[in-house]
Amino acid sequence: MRCTAGHRPRRRTAGICRASAGSEATYVVYVYVRGPGAEGFEGPEWKKVSAKRFGFKESMIPAEAWNVLHRLRSRGYDVYLVGGCVRDLIMKKTPKDFDIITTADLRQVKDTFSGSAVIVGRRFPICHVHENNSIVEVSSFNTCARGSSGSPIYNSKSQNCSKNDFVRWRNCQGRDFTINGLMFNPYSEKIYDYLGGIDDIKKAKVRTVIPAGTSFQEDCARILRAIRIAARLGFSFPKETAYYVRTLACSVARLDKGRILMEMNYMLAYGSAEASLRLLWRFGVLEHLLPFQAAYFASTRFKRKDKGTNMLLVLFSKVDNFLAPNRPCHNSLWISLLAFHETLARQPCDPLVVATFALAFYLGGDMSLAVDIGKSINRQHDTSFRELLEPKVWADKHLVDEVQSFAALMKRVLTEMTDEYFVAKAMAKIPQAPSSDLVFIPLQAYLKVVKFIECVQYGKKERGYEPKSDGKINYHNLSYGTHAEIRNLFTLVVFDTLYPTDMEDQHDGSS
Repeated sequence: MRCTAGHRPRRRTAGICRASAGSEATYVVYVYVRGPGAEGFEGPEWKKVSAKRFGFKESMIPAEAWNVLHRLRSRGYDVYLVGGCVRDLIMKKTPKDFDIITTADLRQVKDTFSGSAVIVGRRFPICHVHENNSIVEVSSFNTCARGSSGSPIYNSKSQNCSKNDFVRWRNCQGRDFTINGLMFNPYSEKIYDYLGGIDDIKKAKVRTVIPAGTSFQEDCARILRAIRIAARLGFSFPKETAYYVRTLACSVARLDKGRILMEMNYMLAYGSAEASLRLLWRFGVLEHLLPFQAAYFASTRFKRKDKGTNMLLVLFSKVDNFLAPNRPCHNSLWISLLAFHETLARQPCDPLVVATFALAFYLGGDMSLAVDIGKSINRQHDTSFRELLEPKVWADKHLVDEVQSFAALMKRVLTEMTDEYFVAKAMAKIPQAPSSDLVFIPLQAYLKVVKFIECVQYGKKERGYEPKSDGKINYHNLSYGTHAEIRNLFTLVVFDTLYPTDMEDQHDGSS
C-alpha cells in the first residue's frame, strides 16, 4: 500500500474488508485514488497547513499543556496536540481539554514526569500527567502501532513519503471522526490533515473515518461521541452516518455503565445539554439511556422546532447559559434537574410551590426562610409550561406541606429512575422501544442528590452548610460537586426557567 492513499482527491473509491485470522478479525482499509501521484503528496488534498492561517496563538494553549510539551520535547521526542482541541482551535472555540501525542512510548512519558504521571486504560492505554490540579492526556504513536496488528508497516522503498508523515497518517486512520483526526505541531506551527478534517469543519459535518456502520460496530461509544460533538458544534451528520447512528442506537446499552455516565456527563454538563437531548431523542438513543425523559418527549409529541414550551429542554438550556467546555459541573446537578422535572411532569404544581422548593433546596432545608422569600416574589411566571398550575394564595403551613410533599415525590422519582424494575416499566411505555433495564447513575451520585432532597423533605438544615451569599459561581468547586455550588446553580436554573428575566443581572457573576 502506498502512502499516497492518504490523499483526499476529488475522485476516489474506498471500502473495507474483514479478514479473519484465527479467532481475531482484521479490518483492512483500501483506497483507490484517481488523482495526483507521488508528486502531489503535499498537494491541497493532503494538507499541511500553517496554523497562522487560523489565527493560532501561543496564549491559546494553557500553561499545563505547554509544560508537558516542553518537557517531552527537551528529551528529544516529537510532540503534537491532537484531536478535538485542534478542531476547536480552528473553530475559535475553547477546547474542553488539550490532548498530546508523542513519539515517546508511555513508559518514557511516565519516566519523564516521575511521580506525577500514571498509565491508565487497557485497550487503548494513555498516560495521565498531573499538572497544577489539571490532567493532560498523553498518548504514544508506539502504542497505536502495537494495538493494530493489521496496520501497514513503513518501508522507504514502497511508501512514497517520509516516515514521519507515514506514522502520523497511520495514527489518524485509527481516529473516530475526520474532524478529530488533526494534529498540530506548536513548534513548527503546522497543522497536519490527512483525512480532510478541515474540509468537514467547513461543511459542518461529523463524518466517520471508516464507513459508519463498521466504525460504530467496532466501538458503539462513537455513537454517543458523534451526538455529543454534533450537539456542541451545531454540526450535522452525512446521510450514511445519520442512518447508522439511528440503526445502531440500541447498541449503546451494551457499554460499560461508567463509560455511559462519562459520555452523558460530557453531553449534559459542558454547555450543550439542550442540543444533546434533542439529538438523543431525534436519533432514538434517549429511550435507551433516559427512558423517563424519552417517555415525556413522546407524551408531549415533542417536535424538533419546539418554541420553548418543553420545560425539560428549557431547564437544560438555562444550564447551558452557565456552563462551557472549560466550565463543567458535577453530574449531581443534571441528575437533580432530571428528577425535579420528572416530578413536575407527574404532578404539576403551583409556581410558588416550585419556587419555594428551589429556595429550600438552595438554603439547605431552611424552610422558614424559603417560605418568607418565596411569598415575597411578585414576578409573573412563564405560563407556557403545562407543568405549572394557576397560582393561588397559600397559608404558610399549607405551603410548607405542599413543598415537603413535592420533595417526597421527587425522592421517589429519583429512586425509580435508578431502579431497574421501574426503568424497564418506563421503557415499556415507549412505542417500538426494545426492553431494557439499564441504570447507569451510580449509587454515590444517587445518595448525594437524595441528601439534597431530604433536607427539604424533612425541613432539617444540612449540618455545617452555609448557602452562598455573593451569587457568584466557583467553577472549580462546581466541577467537584461541592454542595454549595450544586444547590446554588440548581436554584438559579429553576428560577431562570420560572421567571426568565429574574436573574439576568447575575449571569455574569463567576470566579
